[in-house]
Amino acid sequence: MFSRDNWKEIFQTIRKNKLRTFLSGFTVALGILIFVVLFGFGNGLINTFDDFFGDDATNVLFVFTGRTTMPYKGYKSNRTIEFDNSDLEDIKKNFPFYLEYVSPRIIRPDTVKYKNESNSYSTWAVAPSHQYAEKTIMMKGRYLNELDIRDKTKNAVIGRLVEQDLFGTKNSVGKYIDIGGIAFKVVGVFQDEGGDREERNIFIPYTTKQLLEKNTDKIDAIVLGFKPEVGYAGAMALDQGVDKFLREKKFISPQDQNGIFIRNVADQLKQNQQFARVLQMIVGFVAFGTIIAGIIGISNIMVFVVKERTKELGIRKALGATPRSVIGTILLESIFITTVSGFTGMVIGMAILGSMGQKLKDFFITDPFIDSGTAVFATVLLIIFGAIAGYIPARKAARIKPIVALRDE
Repeated sequence: MFSRDNWKEIFQTIRKNKLRTFLSGFTVALGILIFVVLFGFGNGLINTFDDFFGDDATNVLFVFTGRTTMPYKGYKSNRTIEFDNSDLEDIKKNFPFYLEYVSPRIIRPDTVKYKNESNSYSTWAVAPSHQYAEKTIMMKGRYLNELDIRDKTKNAVIGRLVEQDLFGTKNSVGKYIDIGGIAFKVVGVFQDEGGDREERNIFIPYTTKQLLEKNTDKIDAIVLGFKPEVGYAGAMALDQGVDKFLREKKFISPQDQNGIFIRNVADQLKQNQQFARVLQMIVGFVAFGTIIAGIIGISNIMVFVVKERTKELGIRKALGATPRSVIGTILLESIFITTVSGFTGMVIGMAILGSMGQKLKDFFITDPFIDSGTAVFATVLLIIFGAIAGYIPARKAARIKPIVALRDE
């Protein structure tokens, strides 16, 4: 089967039937190319969802206040719910098994000045542990610490773009900025993978902000970081437990969906990943369909090839060729064309994916890729089925008697 004469005959057949060979190869290459590209787009979709959650921690619950919409236990509806410092301590006390850290959050828009430069930024009053929730990366100086919280210091950590806006190329650490008419010392500069919007924020101690706001103990939201080892089930249990606890404490009906809101990042991430994987399965199913179409195309072409060469095969058998040699010649031609075309389509498809990068990010596809093992497996699968597609008509041709083949027109 692998003799020099066989290969010589195969190449002669290919040269004599260039159009037929091109159509066979094009069908195979296109099928693999489409499979590789579509499967890569599915992975790119998953990358987009991962990136969306990547700039913040995923073991976090964000608890927000709202306004009640129904009366409960003697309290009227339309009440504005507020959190205070006691809620932080109560949550720590009641959920120690799950919690890794707790941080309040108070966000205010402020005009910030340094010498002749000024701009508007969001000031976030938080605890030191808030750094873990936002995955804040320190570039210079330090983040807020427990002494800042205890002593209610007027220290601030500013974003990279805040420093760039107000200080230009100068180092801001140790300098004083005016935040809403109050002087704060810059103790650190941070960057955030969330992008420009995140890097135009300023962090200050939440106790300082409460002191400046008429010595109140009110907070806007609560950030709960749970232990990674409790997993998804633990995250859901904490979610439900905190929701029930705060509803009882604040006298909010269990049926009132607007009293408080909890954003469970772990749950959102899982739901989005499941959605992305369902889409990838659909895309993979469509891509696999292209391989099936390629196999059918090869089968049809090989049937035509065998029919076209019936008289030739009859002459070969009349001259003493065995059925095995007839099958081997046709099968080897089929495998050769399928292999060359399949790996050509695979390489082109992977090259297309490699050139995409961030170009399709507007279409929610980020860095599309396909694992080389998956691409090779799909290609080998197509080659195997291509061989089967060639074997069936070849076997049929090998059974034709020479006299019948020679009569064929």
